[in-house]
Amino acid sequence: MEVVGKSMKRVDAFGKVTGEAKYTNDLCPKDALIAHVVHSTIANGEVLSIDTSEAEKVPGVVKIVTCFDVPDIQFPTAGHPWSVEAAHQDIADRKLLNTRVRLYGDDIAAIVGVDNVACERAERLLKIEYKEYPPFTTVEDALKPEATPLHPDLRKTNELIHTSFKSSPDYDYEQAKERAIREYGAEHVREYEQTYRTQRVSHCHIEVATSWAYVDVNGKVTVTASTQIPHIMRRVIAQALGWPVGKVRVIKPYLGGGFGNKQDILYEPLNAYLSVVCGGRCVCLETTREECISQTRVRHAVIGKTKALYTTDGRLLARTLDGYANKGAYASHGHAIAASVATVYKDLYNDAYGCRADMTTVFTNSASAGAMRAYGVPQSVFLADCQIDDICHREGFDPLKFRMDNCVGKGFRDPGNGITYYSYSMKECMRRGAEYIHWDEKRKAYANQTGPIRHGVGMSIFMYKVGVYPISLETSSARMILNQDGSIQVELSATEIGQGADTVFTQMASETTGITPDKVYIVSTQDTDLAPFDTGAYASRQSFVTGKAVKKCGLELRNRILDYAAYMLGRPVEELMIHDNNICERIPEEGTTIQTDLSAGNGYGYVPDGSVDENDRYQDWLDADVKHWNIDDLPSGRKSILRDTGKILAKPGKVLLSMKDLAENAFYSLDRSEHITAEVTNHCKENTYASGCTFADITVDMEMGTVKIDHLVNVHDSGTLLNPQLAEAQVHGGMAMGIGYALSEELLYNEKGRPLNNNLLDFKIPTALDVPDLKAIFLQMDDPMGPYGNKALGEPPVISVAPAIRNAILNATGVAMNELPMTQQRLVAAFQQHGLI
Repeated sequence: MEVVGKSMKRVDAFGKVTGEAKYTNDLCPKDALIAHVVHSTIANGEVLSIDTSEAEKVPGVVKIVTCFDVPDIQFPTAGHPWSVEAAHQDIADRKLLNTRVRLYGDDIAAIVGVDNVACERAERLLKIEYKEYPPFTTVEDALKPEATPLHPDLRKTNELIHTSFKSSPDYDYEQAKERAIREYGAEHVREYEQTYRTQRVSHCHIEVATSWAYVDVNGKVTVTASTQIPHIMRRVIAQALGWPVGKVRVIKPYLGGGFGNKQDILYEPLNAYLSVVCGGRCVCLETTREECISQTRVRHAVIGKTKALYTTDGRLLARTLDGYANKGAYASHGHAIAASVATVYKDLYNDAYGCRADMTTVFTNSASAGAMRAYGVPQSVFLADCQIDDICHREGFDPLKFRMDNCVGKGFRDPGNGITYYSYSMKECMRRGAEYIHWDEKRKAYANQTGPIRHGVGMSIFMYKVGVYPISLETSSARMILNQDGSIQVELSATEIGQGADTVFTQMASETTGITPDKVYIVSTQDTDLAPFDTGAYASRQSFVTGKAVKKCGLELRNRILDYAAYMLGRPVEELMIHDNNICERIPEEGTTIQTDLSAGNGYGYVPDGSVDENDRYQDWLDADVKHWNIDDLPSGRKSILRDTGKILAKPGKVLLSMKDLAENAFYSLDRSEHITAEVTNHCKENTYASGCTFADITVDMEMGTVKIDHLVNVHDSGTLLNPQLAEAQVHGGMAMGIGYALSEELLYNEKGRPLNNNLLDFKIPTALDVPDLKAIFLQMDDPMGPYGNKALGEPPVISVAPAIRNAILNATGVAMNELPMTQQRLVAAFQQHGLI
């Protein structure tokens, strides 16, 4: 490949470093009205009345809307593709404002004024009467019989959903135990049982949740918002207002981070409604940092009660998980995150007899939990890999060897969803990580330590699927337009949220069309009135799912350009190709046969022995892949989805025509004027797994309760890297987030359900001083499912950092920390409990 796989400079780099790139609030009209949301001062109860009379007298107040005024419409907020099947639709449990209070700070009214001062003065004059119920912020309290159901219209209790996942339908843990004793003897079978806990954390993206809205002269409401999911937001706003989708327009400018929080619909429907009731005037609704931390979404806190059976020689026989996810006050993404926790726990290790993973999602009086980077998998891997290291510590096993012997294997296929592990390098990732960290040497050097300062090494592994197929719909569209100068314009609704998506899409478009990257102009903002449909940025899906759409669109555009070139040159289209912004002769590689159907974008390549099989269409195969993949090794029915850039086994010859001359002729020819464009939809029905591991080398000061990370390395199998420099940046960012998850971050509540640290002073995210030098290692194994051999990378870097650090602490001190975060206070208390200090 000539462009894909290279470290090309970000296409938005100059705009972002100079301040030219415009974010949501940069574009807000200066005369926009300001909206403030009024939040409840109780965590559980009902609003009985709101007296607005005095507040309405404040100069500058334009409108006050209470929970008694808004439409009686419940709507979902999850950033999921909509389902035409009612049973699969997201839970509709939100209203624009709520009379039933379900968390401290619930949205009960909104004030619109000419400025912040007017709104703040008016809010202080509101007289609100409540009926208060006892609050509960923990799963344990929410499941007690006396706990008030938060959503009695949906559930009789606070249990949202319970599911059970098994490696096989007939698996039973107790039967597995009986079988183990029969086959190995009681003296050779061990059982380990432990409970682990993860915490609520906030996404803490730089740009808070913000939007502004107005109604145009045709009655269409336009919402400009900081969102990962503009087309989904459009649909949800329409649902919330009871309007047709066509009367809603969403614009997504540059975005200052989201990490999953902006894969939810937050205050945008309320913002749209406030504009409507203010006569269509522009209204801006920007959250404060405090609101953004505790009133938007958080990562699920999870409790995992685990059991494991294993043999004395290190064979993992069976495991079981009974887990609980703290959903918070509203359904948001429903049970999907909890299901992800269960699925990965079940799949990560190859239990000889099987595994069962049960998860229950529970409503509580706390911040609503939704999507956050890696969608439940960090919680799942913490449960699974703490359990593994605890077993190894107890029995004296080497944790690396134990994982090598028991981890998910090559060719694994999830029996529940059918996702298959095609390109596999889990064990090689572990080997590379161990080599980098000097695992064997340091395990020996760190044995039998004494004193308050100790060192340890730890590790953790992960696996992560790409996108949401087959659990949900995966669809994406792309549009490409040939400009008059021979350059092309690329239009998508896959969103650039800081991860570098626009850059790799530019590389993909260049690779597929033959037009150089500097002549590819991607539209970096989305407008649902103009941009083709895409569900947005989440699930590490865009380079995989939208990448297929970009490639498919690029092939179609290329074929149409070549068709026009054939007309201009009077030559067969099969003899032509695009290279470096020119139409060139297509020269077949020596000793090969080329058969090409350019209208379909398909071609034939040769299998590793050099022969051409005309019965097998090598649709979408890359030059570099032909020698790496044998078609006979691929699963049945998958032979037609292999990749192709259209440049297979051919090289450019003599330049015949420039793209500039072709484009000018296509636009302005009096004989055949043709505006060359392409627009396609990719309905993705493929998936695969990315995988990897983290190794940590740390120093623990037990008296101070501090953990210094001396070395931290992530090793990733994410298929072919589309842009190595961007890939490394993604991994470093995820590792830093994982450090905070491990050691410091937690959203805390008091007994009344009030958040205690919803600010960046008290919510401790890592700073530059807290993050050590980070190492990212990549094993580039081409995956046959990805458009360019690629698979997930955006979310996986965060997954295995926390358990690796935890396991290093275990190695250093012999103390198992079973709850996140591992703060100084918790560490000191644990070391004291074990008599170490």
